[in-house]
This record gives sequence, structure tokens and C-alpha cells, in this order.
Amino acid sequence: MDEDGSRIRRRVSVRKRNRPSLGIISATPTTAELKPDNEEEEEEKEEEMVAGSRRRKTVGVQLVESNDSEEDMFGDYDSFAENSFLAQVDDLEQKYMQVHENRKPDTDLVTEDLCSESIKHHKLSITTVDSCTELKTDECTKNQSGHEDVSIKPGADLTYELPSSQVLYFENLQNSSNDLDDWCTKERDRNSSSHKTVNEKLPHNSIEQPQQIDESSSKERKNLIYSLPTSGGKTLVAEILMLQELLCRRKDVLMILPYVAIVQEKISDLSSFGIELGFFVEEYAGSKGKFPPIKRREKKSLYIATIEKGHGLINSLIETGRIDSLGLVVVDELHMIAEGSRGAVLEMTLAKILYTSKTTQIIGMSATLNNVEDLREFLQAEYYTSQFRPVELKEHVKINDAIYEVDRKAENGMTFSRLLIYKYSDTLKKMDPDHLVALVTEVIPNYSCLVFCPTKKNCENVAEMICKFLSKEYLRHREKEKQEVIENLKSVSSGHLCPVLKRTIPLGVAYHHSGLTSDERKLLEEAYSAGVLCLLTCTSTLAAGVNLPARRVILRAPYVAKEFLKRNQYKQMIGRAGRAGIDSIGESIVILQEKDKQQVLELISRPLENCYSHLVKEFSKGIQTLFLSLIGLKIATNLGEIYQFMSGTLFGVQQKILLKEKSLWEVTVESLRYLTEKGLLQKDTTLTEKGLTQKDALCKSEEWYQYSFHITKLGRASFKGTIDLAYCDILYRDLKIGLESLVLESFLHLIYLTTPYDMASQCNPDWMIYFRQFNQLSPAEQNVAALVGVSENYLGKKVSGQAIKKKVNKDVVNRLYLSFVLYTLLKETNIWNVSEKFNMPRGYTQSLLTAAATFSSCVLHFCEELEEFWVYRALLVELTKKLTYCVKAELIPLMEVTGVLEGRAKQLYNAGYKSLVHLANADPEVLIRTIEHLSRRQAKQIVASAKMLLHEKAEALQEEAEELLRLPSDFPSTEKA
Repeated sequence: MDEDGSRIRRRVSVRKRNRPSLGIISATPTTAELKPDNEEEEEEKEEEMVAGSRRRKTVGVQLVESNDSEEDMFGDYDSFAENSFLAQVDDLEQKYMQVHENRKPDTDLVTEDLCSESIKHHKLSITTVDSCTELKTDECTKNQSGHEDVSIKPGADLTYELPSSQVLYFENLQNSSNDLDDWCTKERDRNSSSHKTVNEKLPHNSIEQPQQIDESSSKERKNLIYSLPTSGGKTLVAEILMLQELLCRRKDVLMILPYVAIVQEKISDLSSFGIELGFFVEEYAGSKGKFPPIKRREKKSLYIATIEKGHGLINSLIETGRIDSLGLVVVDELHMIAEGSRGAVLEMTLAKILYTSKTTQIIGMSATLNNVEDLREFLQAEYYTSQFRPVELKEHVKINDAIYEVDRKAENGMTFSRLLIYKYSDTLKKMDPDHLVALVTEVIPNYSCLVFCPTKKNCENVAEMICKFLSKEYLRHREKEKQEVIENLKSVSSGHLCPVLKRTIPLGVAYHHSGLTSDERKLLEEAYSAGVLCLLTCTSTLAAGVNLPARRVILRAPYVAKEFLKRNQYKQMIGRAGRAGIDSIGESIVILQEKDKQQVLELISRPLENCYSHLVKEFSKGIQTLFLSLIGLKIATNLGEIYQFMSGTLFGVQQKILLKEKSLWEVTVESLRYLTEKGLLQKDTTLTEKGLTQKDALCKSEEWYQYSFHITKLGRASFKGTIDLAYCDILYRDLKIGLESLVLESFLHLIYLTTPYDMASQCNPDWMIYFRQFNQLSPAEQNVAALVGVSENYLGKKVSGQAIKKKVNKDVVNRLYLSFVLYTLLKETNIWNVSEKFNMPRGYTQSLLTAAATFSSCVLHFCEELEEFWVYRALLVELTKKLTYCVKAELIPLMEVTGVLEGRAKQLYNAGYKSLVHLANADPEVLIRTIEHLSRRQAKQIVASAKMLLHEKAEALQEEAEELLRLPSDFPSTEKA
């Protein structure tokens, strides 16, 4: 299949090399030029059928070998497949290449031409790619090469086997496509009346009467919820809709993803498309992202953000009155709305969009949704679902030596499949009682396998155990490439290599969990995706993280840590098995003991867990935070308006379930009282008559209903900095004390002020290490410890185990310890050395660094709202940058490029690529030859990401220059009265 994929990419590449880019296509064919004679028309139909069958090829199709794929823009990105929207655009360009007259200078309109033409001629083509449908196809026919292609009968109904909800969806899509085509056509006519539209060559009854897409029709666009199995095509559908919004509707798009790693992966994949098609791809994750975003002059932006950064982005757009510039918001993993504080933030974000913009469409996607009715009511959305999966997934459970297939129709939920036959020695039986070696060796090394383990330590133990019993033949499988992986791991870790990985990688096995650094995880993921590693032992976090599919997924035990597996977690894990375009089948096996049998069978048969609002449960990040932002943004400023807003949230929809003792009104009043007493809000004068009328209707609290509210300076600072309300007053106090005695001899005092409070509460210091590190500080740095309340005497007593009479704040002590870790990191910039010095897992050390960089950015925004903290602003800008990258200063420009981590930055710098401009102008082929262990795909992604970043910076500077030269709107008139 990999060979097939490379041939597909070579075909696309050859076609691209024989045509100019989008930027220089400027001819729009007239009706006469598009209208062929009978013979030409027959040839054109024949070509279209061949192209269509090529797009709908089966797994077994072998394409004709062609030239190399050096110039293939699409790289290895499989969600834009050969039968995708972009491939259709590519076909369309081939037609336009035949015409060289009547060139238009406006390339953006040409892009719109391509978009509308593609959508019109392939309205239902989405259904042929990774979607939730099956097409009724004709019998296979042989092509000239003797290979089989699948073609659709002329006039066949593409929605023949669709469920009714899906038929409705594709009818709506067709209508939308007609609307879109007509809109693009009218845009062209507005600029040049001499050009004829494609509609003129079609019979009048072949399309519905379209309507122009304007503000009024945008308001009618429905929000959508897609619930499809993993690998069911959600990503492809989302990307097509995002491209439609950016290129045809000319609106900005926000994509919200759950994790930083997925954000960066998506940016790397989409940057090349942004450059080719003329839109910006901007990262909002960690400490990255501008608030408000730069207002672009011409090009539109695709913002790719984490949940928290997406919330900040929406706040800034509402505050600056630009929320309607956002045409589409795509939320991947919508079920995250039920995940504690992060779910509360996601709910706030969506609720604000619904309340403030009538033109922004929301599309939520998930493979694990249950109580969809609640979500539909909250999002005011249409719901589309299907159980169709391009690759069949077979679920199994294993008890002792027997493997059973999950059969929900059977009486006990499963049917016997086979006995596991494997020659076990007595030693192997003792070390591997669950027969893991037998299960994985049925698959590897020719296919990939994932083994989910309950804990991080179990991942490492299982990986080593399996390797002890693998034959020497596994050492010879892709031996040279595995050695390259080991050398690469050493390179990114300054010569260090985990001893477990050193023993397992030569056999094609590795572990994957949060204890690894991001550099290590990225390298192992790339090696696994390339087939160099055939087995990963991993924790449950991989299931909802990066896209690493497998032929077989094994659940070592039905537990996550000590908690029994949830249905949603189970579905996410087994969803990794069998991915379209990679495997022809997928299978999952849950290993269980007899005592867990009944519970697991109930787990497999029961419905998915419901998604519930966490606004009330997450006290510090829930309703109080929401109310603060509502009043700060002036979305709602009194009790009646806030109550009305809350009624439209998911919490409002579920209030009867979630609120047993109190009503929503009482919770609202209590939250406002809390914010007022905390000094974040202030009560104003009495309300208007409208407010009193509402009060009479609701018959509620007179005292609180008569007031409107405004946000205080501290409240605005907390809201702008997205500071946890549980810590905002502590942060204010710490910054205030720092003004009186700020130690600037080193970064230590500033680092302490930006060390996350929540991580301090989870810290357990090693007192001997703590005392040793304290004694290595300079007198000025030791003075910092004394200022915050930690003395040498206290640490000495903790080391010796003596009783301490004086009460010391434990959180302050822990926070200072973490500050020592961060301070040492900034000086040494080597995570391995620092982790060994403080006896911490290197993954935890890196997580601390990332959290500190994010919190430093938050503290900076906090200080920007309070004039008394002006001194911190310049200091925190520099500190945030240092914490974000934690490398030598000369490497920071390279680290700004998405996908370039410290190890790769060092390689590029040593090869002479010392700036963003160098990378943006680099030749990927030269990079491959110059940089060790760099694949063609990685090289192209690095160059594309650098170009995108450079274009963004150039656009920002150009906008700033034009703003300076623009005549002010309030310029005094020179005309005499």
C-alpha cells in the first residue's frame, strides 16, 4: 500500500510539473471555448470517466510508474487523497491550462473559479472518500495496463444506499454548492462582464436556481455535528469545508484541537497548501498567538488553536468587534466538552460564538458521542452520523488461551473464535502469562501493532519483556534505518539515550508515554509511521493524540492507571486499528482476567458515556470565569442578561440533571456575589425599566436584580491574562511584593513569579537535592528565597528530619523548588542533565517548562492591564521567549518554525541555515542531502512552515506601513466654512 501511495503522489507530481502554479493561471475560458463539438465532447466524457475511476480505485490497483516525486506539494499527507477536493481542483486546472487568452490579473478570482467549478462538477464526490457512505458501483473493467478500475454507472444515484439523515445532508451540500457556484460567478461578473459563466453551457433544468451567498444567506447556515467512527472521514470532510470557507466564502476559519502536538502536526501539514492557495496558517498554542490577531489586508487566515488559546482568540475577536470575520469554527474531538476544566473552557468558547455571531458556523466532530440531543440543542445544530468504516474493525477479547470475537447479537456478547497456539517455555510462561509475545508476533514485523498499558512504567516493562523473546530475525528487519533512529535520538538528546530504548529499538519495539521528551516522541512517531518500528507500547493518551494507526491494537488490561476503562476510552483506543489507505483490516484484542470478564462485556455492550457540562464542578474555571468575561466583553452586564446567556449553554440545557438542590438562577446570583466579594466585579446603579420587567416576570431576587455590573481593574487583568480565579489575588500580591524588592541579578526571581501555581501543589521535593541546589546559589539568589519565605535553616531541618515549629507555606516551598528546576534549565538548556540532577522524569521536566512558558505569557497579559506593574512588561517578554524555546539565543529564530525542535535546529544552524529567511528559501532536496536523518516529507514541511511564517511577518509589516501612511479619519478639514 505504501508503494501504491507513492505512485499516486508521483502521478500528482508529474501533473504539477507540467503546469504553472495557481498564482500564474489567469485565463478564464469563454462559453465558446468550453463548448466542444460532438467528437470532443465524447473524448472529454471518456477522460472524465477514466479520471473518476482512477480516483475511486481499490486497494489492489497498481498505477503506472512515473518520475520521482521531488516536487509533490502534497507530500505524504493522506487526508488530501488522490480523490479529494484538491485533486479535483488539479483536474480542473488541466482544463484551464488549454486556454491562454483573455488573461485576468486577479488570481484570487481564478481561485474562486476553480473552487466553484470543482464543487459544481463534483458535488457529491465527498461520498467517495473516507466518508460515511457506500457507492453503488458498476462491475470492474480492465484498463489498458490490465489493471482493474471501479467506475460508477452513468446516471447512478450516489446516495442509493445512504441513511435518510445522510441523504438530507448531501442534498443540503448540493444546494450549498449551487449557491457557492453562483456567488463565485457573480463575483466574476462584477469585475468583468465580458466573461461568460460555466452555467451558460448547462441545461437550465440541470441545476437548482441558486441564491447569492451574502450575509443573509450565511445566517441560514446550520451548525453541524458529525459523529463518525475513527478513520471514518471526519478530518477530510472538515478540511474540505475549511478550504471552501477560506477560498470561496473568503472568511477566516478557526480549528480547535485538543493538544499542542496535534496543532503543530496540523500546521506542518497545511502550511504548503496555504502557500499554494493563498491563505495564512497561524498557530495558537502554548505561548504562541497574537491577541487580537492581525487584521489581514487581503488573504484570509486559518487559525489552528488549542482549547485554551481558541477561547482567548474568540474573546479578542468579540472585544474588537471582529467576530463576524470568522466564518467557520471546527471543533475536533467535541467530546472533550465533558473533560473537566478544559471542557468548561470549550463550552464557554462555543456559547460566546453562538451568542455574539449569527454568521459563524460551528462544526463539531467526534467518534465518541452519546447524548447528542443535549449537544444539538446547545449548538442549535444538525446531526449526521454513520457506523460506516472504510476498514473493517473486528473486536476480540482474550481469556486464558481462548480468543472470542465480540458479537452483540450473541447471548453472552461474544462467540468463540480460536485458541492461541504458541510454544511457550517454562520461563516464558512465567514472564508472559498473558501471551503478549504470541499476540504481537502474529502481526509484526510486516504489520504494525499498538499495546496499550495501564501505566508508564508498565509500558517500559512490557516493551523489554517482549524483546527478550523475539528472535534474531527481527534484528535484521530494516536494520540500517533502526540504527539511524538510535543515532537521531542521541542527536536530539545531546548524546543521551534511554537504556530501555537502546535495547528495544534494534528489534523494532519502543515505548511511548509522557515521560519522553517531545523530541523523542516525535522521532519515535515518525519511525513508527514509516514502518521502521513495528510495535509501540503506550498509555491511553496516545489514543486521543497523534495519528498512529495499527493493524492490531492490544489492551494489556482494561484499566487506565487504577481506574477501570470507560466506554469512550475503549472506543478511542480500538479506533487506532485499521486505517483507510494503510490496512485492509483492523482488529482489537482486550486481555482480561476471569474476574474482569463480566465487567468488560458490559463495557463493550453499553452505550458511550454522556457529555455533561463542567461549568459548576470546575469552580475556579467555570461559571465565575465565564461571568467575568461576559461582563468584561460587555456581552451581558446584568443578572437578567447573564441568566439569559446561561440558559443557552450546555449547562443551561442540562440544568435539571446537574442541579438538584439549587436552581440556575440561584447559582447565577451566588457566582456574581463571589466575584463582587473577590473584587473582580463592581455593582453599578439600578437597572432600566426593561430589567425591572424581566425581574417581575421571573419573580426572583430583588437585591441582585436591580444592579448592573462592570469589571474592575483586577478583574480585567485576570480575564485578559486568563488567570485561574483561585490564584489571581495571590498573583497580584506576589507581583506587588516583587515591586518592593525585585532581584534582577539573575532570572530566578522572575522565574519564581511565573512558575505555575497548580503544578506546585502536585510537587514533592527531594529535600537533599533542594538543600544542595540552594547552597549553590549566589548570595543575591539566596536572598530571593528569603524574600518569598524559604530560609536555609528551614531546608536544613527538613534534610535532617528535625521538627519545624515555624509555619511555612507549603505551596511557596514547592513553587521555589520548581523555580530552581526552571532556572537550572535556562542556564544549561539540557533537559536530560537537569532531570538527572533533580531526579525527575525528563518528560515531566519538559511539561514544567511548557507550562511555565504559557503561564509567563498569561502573567505578561495580566501586567499589561495594570499600570502599577509596568516594570514587568519588558522583563516578561524576554523571559517568555526564553522559557518557550529554552535554547541558545542563536537557535530561537529556527525554533519558531513549526516542526523544528532543538535537535533539528542545531543541525540546521551547523549546516548554515541560521535564520528564518534561510529556511524559507531552502531547497528541500539540498536539505535532505545536508541534514542527517531528514526525510523528504519533513524537509518540505520545514520549508513550507518557514515560508508561511515569513509571509505572515511580511504581511504584518506591510499592514503597519500602510496604516502609518493612511490619512487619519479625524484629519481636520482644510475647506473654509
